[in-house]
Amino acid sequence: MNKIVIYTDGSSRGNPGPGGYGAILMWGQKVKELSKAFRKTTNNRMELLGVISALEALKTKELPVHIFTDSKYIVDSVEKKWLDNWIKTNFKGGKKNKDLWMQYHGLAKSLKIQFHWVKGHADNPYNNRCDELATLAADNGPWEIDAEYEAIAK
Repeated sequence: MNKIVIYTDGSSRGNPGPGGYGAILMWGQKVKELSKAFRKTTNNRMELLGVISALEALKTKELPVHIFTDSKYIVDSVEKKWLDNWIKTNFKGGKKNKDLWMQYHGLAKSLKIQFHWVKGHADNPYNNRCDELATLAADNGPWEIDAEYEAIAK
């Protein structure tokens, strides 16, 4: 297969509250699922961490990566070049999640990524599975500490 397909989703029970992400990586017949929970975070952070964790799990940088997410926040930030502007202005105006966006940016530099928006809670089985992974993590833990968020949320 000539590309890697990734589905991601994030969940937060309260915003902020306990949260989790889910991701599915697919290459040919290989499928890998990822999920993780955090004790206090936001939905957007979990959406971003789903993408970041999936990209960190990649074994190659040679293949194009197609990421499917129901997060307009992520798709628009990248595809409409909002992130480029936030970086140029050092996230001026209180743009949130700088730590995660910079982590994503560092990973994305060496990859060929294309984002695709999918309707959440609809008929896409991979998006639905990611939602299930994210909500199970948020609800059941074990919860890690989103230290960067908790430090700025005080």
